Amino acid sequence: MCGIAGFSGEFDSDLLKKMGALIAHRGPDDQGDMLLAHANNRVGLAHQRLSIIDLTPEGRQPMTVNCECCHCTVSSAAENKLWLTYNGEIYNYLELRNELEKKGHRFYSKTDSEVLLHLYAEEGISMLKKLNGIFAFAIYDGRQDGLLLIARDGVGTKPLYYSETNSGFLFASELKSLLACREVERNLDLTAIHYYLAYLWCPGQQTALQSVKKLQPGEAMIINQGRIEKRWYYYDYPYGNSRLQISEKDICAELDGHLTQAVSRQLVADVPVGAFLSGGLDSSSIVAMMRKLQNNNSIQCYSIGFSDGTSIDGNPNDLPYAKQVARHLNVDLRIIEVEANMIKHLKKMLYHLDEPQADPAPINALLIAEAARQDGIKVLLSGAGGDDIFSGYRRHLAIHTERFWTWLPLALRKKMAAYSSAMLAGQSVNKSMQSPLVRRLAKVFAYADLSAERRLVSHFMWSTEGLRRTLYSKEMANAVQNVDTATPLLTSLQRVSNEHDPLNRMLYLEGKHFLADHNLNYTDKMAMAAGVEVRVPLLDPDLIDFATRIPTYLKQKGKIGKSIFKKTMEPYLPKDVIYRSKAGFGAPLRRWLHKELQPMLADVLSESAIKSRGIFDSKAVDQLIKLDREGRADAAYTIFSVLCIELWCKSFVDTGI
Repeated sequence: MCGIAGFSGEFDSDLLKKMGALIAHRGPDDQGDMLLAHANNRVGLAHQRLSIIDLTPEGRQPMTVNCECCHCTVSSAAENKLWLTYNGEIYNYLELRNELEKKGHRFYSKTDSEVLLHLYAEEGISMLKKLNGIFAFAIYDGRQDGLLLIARDGVGTKPLYYSETNSGFLFASELKSLLACREVERNLDLTAIHYYLAYLWCPGQQTALQSVKKLQPGEAMIINQGRIEKRWYYYDYPYGNSRLQISEKDICAELDGHLTQAVSRQLVADVPVGAFLSGGLDSSSIVAMMRKLQNNNSIQCYSIGFSDGTSIDGNPNDLPYAKQVARHLNVDLRIIEVEANMIKHLKKMLYHLDEPQADPAPINALLIAEAARQDGIKVLLSGAGGDDIFSGYRRHLAIHTERFWTWLPLALRKKMAAYSSAMLAGQSVNKSMQSPLVRRLAKVFAYADLSAERRLVSHFMWSTEGLRRTLYSKEMANAVQNVDTATPLLTSLQRVSNEHDPLNRMLYLEGKHFLADHNLNYTDKMAMAAGVEVRVPLLDPDLIDFATRIPTYLKQKGKIGKSIFKKTMEPYLPKDVIYRSKAGFGAPLRRWLHKELQPMLADVLSESAIKSRGIFDSKAVDQLIKLDREGRADAAYTIFSVLCIELWCKSFVDTGI
């Protein structure tokens, strides 16, 4: 687990060192770089190492191989060999290594990194389909005129950004590293900003900068002399396959086996491994599997607790459940108690996120990662992904309302949508938006008049189209006038045209976007800011393949989300933990906006600041803040998004990095 950066084109070694330095936090144990010139092609590879497997110098990167099977011998010139810079973990590397050794490959380290090089030499780009892990890497092939293969893991656990300039192609684990190159311009992508305001994250390949894109989950590229020669998807969520035709009891038994196998694979490390433990089903299940596999070992877990017992915007406090699970499984639990002033980490959070994501939850992940690093824990297992593959979010309940919409006349649905949208925008005469139930119902009804596909997409949006567009300056409004906010997700749905179950189609969007573009992005960035690796066993490819074939009626049973997962965990966890109400891994944002964040709002979103930026209309923003404070609008996350966009611009656009 590390930080990588590099280029192909007319760049120099000084840039390579600058790019590496900007992501030094990702790999505090070691660093290296290599500049390779092959004919007219210059390729640079930089690496910041976080040592997890094989802590010896043999694990240093950029890495090459000396192996006749790879057509790379000791006598070969450096520019004619294979070289790798790699971020991640390959969980099936021992099996792959055994296969390669039988074919005559010789290994000089115990790393999974070296396995990647030998596997590429043996199988070329088809090797991608054999990998079980979390990764982003670049392989330089000096045997083929210095071609560069870059790839990102199938679910997007590890990030990879890139930029195309006149001088060539650049890539890095984090966007900020690319900004070391002066050719990477800092002009805002206003369409992306429009998406950020809608979803709180930007779906797909776009970022807030026109010049920087994201390599997509399961995507790979061939770079030749500074230009993209080929790009393709080698993996996608396998929805649309046949459903399992076995009993619920047998599915539980097989699911138990997949969970055990996934956690077992991801416990492999030459350093201590800990875990997140929120007290929810997903993280508790991971810790339960750790205890099953390590019956006599001590296991260090981490949880967030608010010192004043604050509930999270109407959701129950997680901490009592985390303590209960820790006692039940006999694991050590370190509680990171946070005060209202945890918001002081907001600017640091946005700097490390690289993107203006409008969710305070990353602060929790940052504080936990910092505590783990202090304790000497370099690896944490996370429960991320459980809601996304087994159906655990409240919006999944909305699938059951689809028949209701088809029964109602369109004229009536339009009236319902108009009334609900008005409530959400603060046009109600009372303070109804202070009620979590009213907020949720209003969001459901606000999209009643849409088609089924668009209604599916709408569940990922945090505000209505009408409200968002009232906040824009004239210039911004004109720039995004013809932008259909739903397009990125509707386009993704076209890739699963053979999957007709509405819940599975929604789960596909969870994985492709909410998980990859939001949850996994912030989990990686916050942990790596502290030099900690986070692994996600629930997103093991074999487990995902199994989960996609479970009948949806066993995932969402009426109001019970993740039903089959909960049934499977009954032998391991207390039932009141398994069947507790859903709570998010968040922070009391609505309270913050009305109290602790008021001075920052007044400063960062002042009339002069907003006019200078030119994205929003200052009077409209002020009015929305007022309506939210009065409880007449549900605008907390929209306001927070505006704040995060402005703070992000101050760090990434206004100042040099």
